Amino acid sequence: MNDANDKHLTEIGRELLRQMAPDCELLSIAPLPGSYSNETHLLTARAPAGDALRLAVRRYAVFGDYDRGEKARREFKTLELLHGQGIPVPTPFFLDDAGVVLGTPGIVTRYVPGELVLSPADPIDWAEKLARMLARIHAVPVGGAARSFLLDADAEASWFLRPEAPPAFMRAHPDGEAVWGTARALWSRARRESPGLVHVDYWSGNVLWDGGEIAAVVDWEEAAWGDAGIDVAYARMEMFLLGLDAAADVFLRVYEAERGRRVANLVLWELAAAARPMFSPEGWVSEMPASRRFHQFIERSRALAAV
Repeated sequence: MNDANDKHLTEIGRELLRQMAPDCELLSIAPLPGSYSNETHLLTARAPAGDALRLAVRRYAVFGDYDRGEKARREFKTLELLHGQGIPVPTPFFLDDAGVVLGTPGIVTRYVPGELVLSPADPIDWAEKLARMLARIHAVPVGGAARSFLLDADAEASWFLRPEAPPAFMRAHPDGEAVWGTARALWSRARRESPGLVHVDYWSGNVLWDGGEIAAVVDWEEAAWGDAGIDVAYARMEMFLLGLDAAADVFLRVYEAERGRRVANLVLWELAAAARPMFSPEGWVSEMPASRRFHQFIERSRALAAV
């Protein structure tokens, strides 16, 4: 971080405190680890009584033609909804959908201490807890008014099927055309599931842990309404890519037991999940052993599609 950027962030931090907590003194504002696609900073301030105030400042990066103000509103409102239902998420405090204070559209939440667990010491326990948390999320009641700010989950996950031929990035991947063809066939006969709240990006990089328990599920900018199997499939793909096949199967078994029903369109959504790494494979499935595991995941899903 350069001096100019440091000064800019300090100014943002001070203005934010003037808006939220005018009696507090800014101590620091520093990047938080694990910010994959947006800028997230930890703001630390001191209250008059000496107590520490710690806030997570999340500012949305430019990505395609996505409306960053809409992202901010969607994530903020989703966090309000989930927090009200007792789901462990960062408490939302401040919405700046126009970027007036933060310099770009963003939100401010309570800082949740915790760590990412990307290589679990006990994969089965890890998978069971992830499954139970996801089942809780999918059981959250969402009224008609709340659905208005959510994306269409099915459309978000199946975007690569809209053209009449595989997109160029899939044609460039050795498994791409096979994935597209099988997924398109499954899409045409997919079973209509009762829709629910979908995270869309539920993986270990968006789950904070503390003391062996889930402290918070984060990154709700793509929160959507649709087939909950989308989240199940995406989480399972990550587990297969990590070589945690048994954990992936336990995850599915525990999730289905918690929900009391099977994931009807699982194979479709697993193939849809597989399209995502093909779009940007570097650092994800571009090297061994991940590339081999990715191919095996695809072959396994396609074999199940043929049953």
